[in-house]
Amino acid sequence: MDLKQLEYFVRVAELGSFTRASIALDIAQPALSRQVRLLEVELHQSLLTRNGRGAVPTEAGKLLLAHGRGILHQVERAREELGRVRGSLAGRVAVGLPTSLARVLTVPLTKAFRQQMPDATISISEGLSVPMQESLVNGRLDIAVLYNTQPSHEIEISPLPDEDLLLVQARPPGLQEEPPPGPISLKEVAQLSLVIPSRPNAIRMQVESEMANIGCRLKIALEIDGVFAILDLVADGAGSAVLSRNAVATSVRPSAFSVRTINAPELRTKVSLATSSLRPATLTQQATLTLIRQTMAKLAKPD
Repeated sequence: MDLKQLEYFVRVAELGSFTRASIALDIAQPALSRQVRLLEVELHQSLLTRNGRGAVPTEAGKLLLAHGRGILHQVERAREELGRVRGSLAGRVAVGLPTSLARVLTVPLTKAFRQQMPDATISISEGLSVPMQESLVNGRLDIAVLYNTQPSHEIEISPLPDEDLLLVQARPPGLQEEPPPGPISLKEVAQLSLVIPSRPNAIRMQVESEMANIGCRLKIALEIDGVFAILDLVADGAGSAVLSRNAVATSVRPSAFSVRTINAPELRTKVSLATSSLRPATLTQQATLTLIRQTMAKLAKPD
């Protein structure tokens, strides 16, 4: 069995599409289809059902997918072990980060990664928690930092330090030297018009749920799916926002905003480090998990 053909089949099966798999693998779609077909001929089995919506594994395909993931993982582990004999780790790691964290994590994480694993490569992408969780399951991501993720048999999660959610408002002109405003209750936040992401954004769902618990509803000015677009609108006077401190700190003009802690109840978002339970982490991925924890711990320390 050709390992390259097996890798192609696994990627098509995970992504559910020859088109998406050809992009992910950087191979022409006709060549990809031909290699998968050669694998089917060799095994005397139809492995994928092709339809207008994509490609779905047959019963034989599901069986090969389970074995194929394990085989490819073992091959990657063997390569890494050989790399360790040379004194280095190798391979590629795809990491997904929320936008607000990506702004503060990407540079120090990449720098530490290149110093400790010069023979390996890291790919970092920004995204929302729900799509990133789906990308973990289908193999497009190896590691993701997620907000308020729910337990699942498809992913393994471990906690990172929680993040406070703050009320973010445009700073009135001439108040740059004034002391920061005091806390605000969630009931008071419910009276404000908010610029907030649409469902199923993790922070949106949390704010909505916490307000429902105290008998309040969101007052929505605009639904915008982009942290920095939200901040631009807040600065322009379109409304207030509920975001993490990192989101404000990494904006182009953090001085344009005033932030207030929210209490009664406090709003804190759970942050988790997640990997797929369908594909055990390679040695390089395990080392990357450690680097992410170390980098976030350094960033959390006060100056």
